Formats: sequence, structure tokens, C-alpha cells
Amino acid sequence: MNKILLSLRDSLPVWASDWLDIFVPAVEVLLIGLFAWLAMRFASHLTRRLTTTYALPVKLSELFLRVIGFVVYGGALLWALERLGVSGAVLWTAFTGFATVGAVAFFAAWSVLSNLFCALLIFITRPFRVGDVVEVVEGGEKEGVKGRVVDINLVYTTLLESGDEHGGVSLQLPNTLFFQRIVRRWHGGGADSH
Repeated sequence: MNKILLSLRDSLPVWASDWLDIFVPAVEVLLIGLFAWLAMRFASHLTRRLTTTYALPVKLSELFLRVIGFVVYGGALLWALERLGVSGAVLWTAFTGFATVGAVAFFAAWSVLSNLFCALLIFITRPFRVGDVVEVVEGGEKEGVKGRVVDINLVYTTLLESGDEHGGVSLQLPNTLFFQRIVRRWHGGGADSH
């Protein structure tokens, strides 16, 4: 291929040979994109056919297509970048650096993220509401933390352990605790929280 390009470059005028350095990689990138698109069309057709023939779950076929799409389009992107002169080693170094920083940030914020997720679950599943009396039990026979729910926010659930909202003892429990322990619930304050 390089010999053909060199002989073509020698036969072209000087101004046109400079454009050849731009035109050839652009055509190669377009061909790589076309190849990836055709590969995905084939994979989609094959998956649809297998799904109907063997009565596979639709969700499974969608997941399969997403994984195949990630591999095909990711490979096409890397191949196209290589044709444009970007080094694979540079890309790999950048990817691993970003992945490392992302993993460290994720683990550093894990407790906050898990509390946020548990708050979302509390809001959706409604295991208790503001005004209910709940008890977080450590074991089957031990008495746990008990109080009236006065607030549910993104990180903590506040329980009023004794007294009233102006002069009492309140506890702020992380939202994850309600998914790690047994929770007793009295609807609408049916049990005394003192």
C-alpha cells in the first residue's frame, strides 16, 4: 500500500501530494466506520434471528447487542485513531490513568454514594415514613435503636428518640443502616417511642 501511495504521490503535482496525506487517512477512517456499522447491522440481524428462533429473552439480546456494540465501536475507534497517527500506548496510558483516578474517587466516596443510593431506595420503596416509629435491631433478641422518624434526607434519617422536636434527643442514622439491619416499624406512631 505504501509503494502505491509513493508512486501516486510522485505522479501528482506538489499541491495535490500534500492533500494526499489528509485524504487517505480520512478515507480509511470512513471505511473503518462503514465496516463497524455493517458489523453491527449483521450482529443485530443475527441476534434478532436467534432471539425469535430459540425464544431467548429480549433483555438478554439487548445486553448482548450492547456488549457487541461496545467491542465493535470501541475497536473501530481505536483502529481509526491509530490510522490518524495516535499511538496505542498513549491511549492505553491515558485510559489506565483515568480509570485509576476514577476508581480511587469512587472508593473514597463509597459511603456517601451508598447512603445516597439507600436514600433513593427509601424514597421509592417506602419501608417507613416520617411519623412512623422504627427500631433498628442488632440481633433477634437485643433491643436496638428506636425512635420516631422526623426527617429523611439524602444521607441520614433522623429519629427522635425521646422528648419532642424542640427539646428531645434525636439520632441521625446513615441510610445504609436500614438495609443492613432488621427494622421494626410501627405505622403512624403506633408504639411509644420513650
